[in-house]
Amino acid sequence: MVAERFVQQLNVQIANELFSHNQYLACAVYYDALTMPQMAAFFYAQAAEERDHALMMVQYLIDTDSPVEIGALPAVVSTFNDVVEPVALALDAEKRVTAEINDLYRIAREEIDFASEQFMGWFIKEQVEEVATMSDLLAVVTRNQGDVEQIEEYVAREAGDEGTDPTAPKIAGA
Repeated sequence: MVAERFVQQLNVQIANELFSHNQYLACAVYYDALTMPQMAAFFYAQAAEERDHALMMVQYLIDTDSPVEIGALPAVVSTFNDVVEPVALALDAEKRVTAEINDLYRIAREEIDFASEQFMGWFIKEQVEEVATMSDLLAVVTRNQGDVEQIEEYVAREAGDEGTDPTAPKIAGA
């Protein structure tokens, strides 16, 4: 049985992940409008990944006969001053999500909820990757903000699809 405190916080996290989806979508649209197709594609893919994270959490709750609540989402930032700002925002968001994921893991451990603790382990690994990716991208975008072709080239070379992770939790509806 899943700890009630964990279920409550996981439902909050589902909304947080959906908010991240919307925020990455806004970043993608910004880059798309600037005719930066590589950056746009990267952020569209990030948006889809965040949605999938939310649906993995939904599926876990369904699988454990726990209630699922989809909370209201705040508005996202959709206007940016330059090409660096969306990436800086994304890095800050990934650091915030890392803290949220760590908190969920801590709650599962405190509640002696082994299944939930194990479930959150995958997300901890994922957040290490997400923060590293955004940190590197921020360094490149900051260094090359006057040369969008260099940014696009970097993203085309480095930010390719890594394929499906066979250890990833099941996505609801997939």
